[in-house]
Amino acid sequence: MNAIVALCHFCELHGPRTLFCTEVLHSPLPQGAGNGDSPGQSEQAEDEEGGIQMSSRIRSHSPAEGASADSSSPGPKKSDMCEGCRSLAAGHPGYVSHDTETSIKYVSHQHPNHPQLFSIVRQACVRSLSCEVCPGREGPIFFGDEQHGFVFSHTFFIKDSLARGFQRWYSIITIMMDRIYLINSWPFLLAKIRGIIDELQGKALKVFEAEQYGCPQRAQRMNTAFTPFLHQRNGNAARSLTSLTNDDNLWACLHTSFAWLLKACGSRLTEKLLEGAPTEDTLVQMEKLADLKEESEGWDGSEGEEEEPSAQPDVVEGRELTKCPMDTSLMSDCSSWNVASRRLSVFRSLRHMRQVLGASAFRMLAWHVLMGNQVIWKARDADLVQSAFDILRTMLPVGCVRIIPYSDHYEEAYRCNFLGLSPHVHIPPHILSSEFAVIVEVRTATRCSLYPVLFDDEQPLSKYEFVVTSGSPVAADRVGPTILNKIEAALTNQNLSVDVVDQCLVCLKEEWMNKVKVLFKFTKVDSRPKEDTQKLLSILGAAEEDNVKLLKFWMTGLSKTYKSHLMSTVRSPTSSESRN
Repeated sequence: MNAIVALCHFCELHGPRTLFCTEVLHSPLPQGAGNGDSPGQSEQAEDEEGGIQMSSRIRSHSPAEGASADSSSPGPKKSDMCEGCRSLAAGHPGYVSHDTETSIKYVSHQHPNHPQLFSIVRQACVRSLSCEVCPGREGPIFFGDEQHGFVFSHTFFIKDSLARGFQRWYSIITIMMDRIYLINSWPFLLAKIRGIIDELQGKALKVFEAEQYGCPQRAQRMNTAFTPFLHQRNGNAARSLTSLTNDDNLWACLHTSFAWLLKACGSRLTEKLLEGAPTEDTLVQMEKLADLKEESEGWDGSEGEEEEPSAQPDVVEGRELTKCPMDTSLMSDCSSWNVASRRLSVFRSLRHMRQVLGASAFRMLAWHVLMGNQVIWKARDADLVQSAFDILRTMLPVGCVRIIPYSDHYEEAYRCNFLGLSPHVHIPPHILSSEFAVIVEVRTATRCSLYPVLFDDEQPLSKYEFVVTSGSPVAADRVGPTILNKIEAALTNQNLSVDVVDQCLVCLKEEWMNKVKVLFKFTKVDSRPKEDTQKLLSILGAAEEDNVKLLKFWMTGLSKTYKSHLMSTVRSPTSSESRN
């Protein structure tokens, strides 16, 4: 995170002063850093925690101190500083932490070495301890502008038995140029900076109570009440923060805290490129995850209660729970198949399925899938059925998919539009002759060369024979839905790879889902007459019968979020006024 964290103090003699600041360096250290280390300072302190390596080997001198600083140093001169304005002693090298994960350095000293940064920090310090103060003079506040940066400031008091009012005024500020990022980080910064302040105030309170117990200052001041205040100040009146907290390692601890604060605050928020509004598939998947979470919480709450076992197979829209047959005859028949061969007995893509089934059989199957009719696969190999459903479901929106991958009895169409059955399951006669269902029977081929071997690893599929039947076969000369013709055109184009075909399918689904949204808004929300609906379908290029059926089926796949948004928009007073 490109920011600066600083500790500021309102000195009774010199006004607002910057005591200690930590900044982020993405480039090599400034000139003069690490090239004049003395033997005593080179191994002063090193520690590594959470990927940050800390040391005090920055400079052989501190530019904030007037005695050793260059004439161009932006820091105040030594004559303008007292013990209360000073943090690091003259000649102290400062502190630096090396982030081994990102190669970023966190450098701490009394003032920024860069003149422009010094000016920004100085101005933020003055404003945080003068005009930009919350009620009570203690607490968080936000201020700033585009030119001088934006500041999160938290003012607080530190107990001091020698100070006026027995307390001194400090602030911790965080400065950065990104206003939105700083505002979004407000809760995090407030909690962590409040923790640092509580620790400082706790240490100072112990010192204050000890001093008051040994030499109460209140009674002594009352006895000298008529003495002018400035004349009674002694050399210890301006005290450093290390003296107030009785902590010689205070600045090293503050450096560690500030460096961690910068690293953690920069890691908790990341920028993400949004290429547009979420698709309907994304919204439906999010809704299903939320429903699953609620179900799991309900199951956790009902633990210990006995429930009757359900005879119905597990099925959730867009989600399936595979149930393998346990019939011994099936198991004995399947045992002859090698495990590796079973894994190869799967469909890899729509193009692969079209090559295996044949063009006419695949077109019939795809037509029923797109229309929302029930697709029934009867096979002994549950993995084969599962792979077929995984491929076929890619042609539909997520909200239109209801799968029972494998069952030992027939399920009605309202429960699932993809149903896997074992070969011995009886299908009702009205389903066999129905125009709203298609059945794919997977049989053992009479000879292994019944289907040509397309690739070297497709031997297992050549052992199967696929028979596709329906009560309403799709005529070869039937136009069919527009999206089906475009899908077939993409599958037959050998210049397109499988990945490109997948992307074409995504684009086609999104195109037709947009048409579904327009139709839903037009018919369900606005309640337009049929004549206007026909005109709209003509404009959308979906006036044919198959296209209308497809749109009506896909309308069931719209997310609850989209539907509720439209309904709330229509019912709002502003929308009704705009209509009138």
